[in-house]
Formats: sequence, C-alpha cells, structure tokens
Amino acid sequence: MGEQRTPGHGAGVEADATAAAQAAGEAVAAVDVGGTRVKAALVDRQGRELVSTTTATPADLGAAAALVEAVTATVHELKRAAAEQGLTVTVGACGVVVPGLVDDTHGVALYSANLGWRDLDLVTPLETALGVPVGLGHDVRAGLLAEARWGGAQGSDNVMFVPLGTGIAGALMVDGQVLQAGGYAGELGHVVVEPGGPVCGCGARGCLEAVASASAIERAYAARLTSEEAPADRVTAERIAALVARGDPVATAVWEHAVSALGRAVVMAVSLTGVELVLLGGGLAQSGDLLLDPLRREVAGALTFQRPPTLARAALGDRAGCLGAACLAWDLT
Repeated sequence: MGEQRTPGHGAGVEADATAAAQAAGEAVAAVDVGGTRVKAALVDRQGRELVSTTTATPADLGAAAALVEAVTATVHELKRAAAEQGLTVTVGACGVVVPGLVDDTHGVALYSANLGWRDLDLVTPLETALGVPVGLGHDVRAGLLAEARWGGAQGSDNVMFVPLGTGIAGALMVDGQVLQAGGYAGELGHVVVEPGGPVCGCGARGCLEAVASASAIERAYAARLTSEEAPADRVTAERIAALVARGDPVATAVWEHAVSALGRAVVMAVSLTGVELVLLGGGLAQSGDLLLDPLRREVAGALTFQRPPTLARAALGDRAGCLGAACLAWDLT
C-alpha cells in the first residue's frame, strides 16, 4: 500500500516537513483543476508533495486563455512558496488534469459541462507560458495512474478505480495500460443499472450515477421521508451512512438499494475487462466497511465463472488527481 497523504484542504500553501528539511531537488508541478477546487503541488520522484496548495476554482474557465492563466498563476505560486521556505527546486515539467472528456494523447480538453469548455487545446499555450513540457490528462484516469505508482494499486495490472461522490466516475487499467479510447473510456457512472429509473444529468434514465452516487442517495432518502419527518436542512450522504450504522430502516433501505446497483455495475465491468482489483474512492468510500462489506457480498453472489476481484478503498484520498498529474509530468522528463 502507498503512503496515505492527507494535506489540508484550505486555501494557502503547506510544506512537507521532511521534504523541506532536504531543501533541494528536482520536481514537477502538478495541477488538478476540479469543479470547486484547484489542488496543486510540487512533487518529487517518490510522490512526495514538497509544497502544496488548495484554492477555489476560478469562475469562467470556459475560455482557453482563462484556464492557461489559472494554471500558470498556480505554478508560479508554488515556485514562490518553495523559495520562501528555502527549497531549491528545479521544476522540469508540469502535469494538468481536468474533469469531463479529455483526449490525453492530443492534449485537448474535449468537454466539461460543469466548467464550461469544449475542445480546448491546452498543452501548447501552457508550454509557451511555463517554458517546460506539459502533460494533460483526465483527473480520474490520472488518479488511477497515481494509485498504481504510489498507492493502493501498486503491483496490479488489471484495476478499476471508482471515485464515488456527487457523481460517479471510473478508470480502467488492463494489462498495465490505462484505457483512454480518445477520452471516452471508463464512464461507469453512465452504465444503466436500473432501466426506467431516475433521470440522470446525461439525459438517460437509470444510470449508476443517478442511483448510487452521494447525491442520488441523498435524493432517495429525502423522497422516503414524510413532510413531518423531513429535517429543515439537507441530509448529507455522510449523515445517511451514520444512520445506516445505527440501524435506521429508511437509511438502510436507501443504502442497500445503492449498493446493489453499484454491485451490478462492478460485476459488469469485471465480466467485460477481467479487472482483479476495484479501488473505491471519493466521499462515499470514507464509510469504509459499511460500504465495502455489503458490496463484496453483492459482487461475490453475482459472479459465476469470473475471476473474483479484490474490493478495497483507494489509498491516496483526494490527492489522487493531483498526484496523477505529477505522474503525467514525470513521464515527460
């Protein structure tokens, strides 16, 4: 297992004390542009974050120039912070990961509904602005790469990485290769697991994301409460998990329904790809065995001839995307 990294989540720059003591070395810049936060770091060859920062995602990133400016400013801030802390760091490359559809091979961010871009060529302008090679990738595929290099998938060649949060994403590694398919591979959240089920944001009905994501669980729980039972504020998936742990029947029914749908999707992926390891990440995975134990039973009960996969929590937490960006950058040096 890789080292669990838990840097703070507030704005500002933090330093790894051990790395700071070394005060020198080669590094890459890694930038993970998310829907709400930009996580960035200078990362050494061992996957250590020498300095890191987490800031709010700027508004209006739909234009290429805006995203290039945001990434460039972030990298300059990391360098400034390293110098302030006495670190002599040579930055040899930069990795950037974004959500949505991404053509990793050609360095184009094809589409992001949440952040408002389409067909952004980012690599060339970023290389001009930063003066170093730049790699662009998809946040979840890069997260899988980081888990394989420094985290919970070390030594495994056939892996599926599934972050479970507001939505559900997926990334696949088969025979040691992360599948891309021009940016379209791994969309586990949009596999239909409940025909005629809830409408998904993509327009289809019964997608896994519409049934088993954190937001779907919250909606399903709220829908089961009477007006007298409904609390004044939103009941989060985290609170629902706590209710499940206490045996609340409504929360348990909603949870079991979501886990069953997730199990069907996992079995489908295992049957199609032969993955031996399924790593669960994102907020829902923080519930640990409350999620994993029933999911393991669901999957084991549905398999016949297939090779049973190991189901486990991902190791790198919410830094997987940022560390995946570092992997992309190191691969350019």
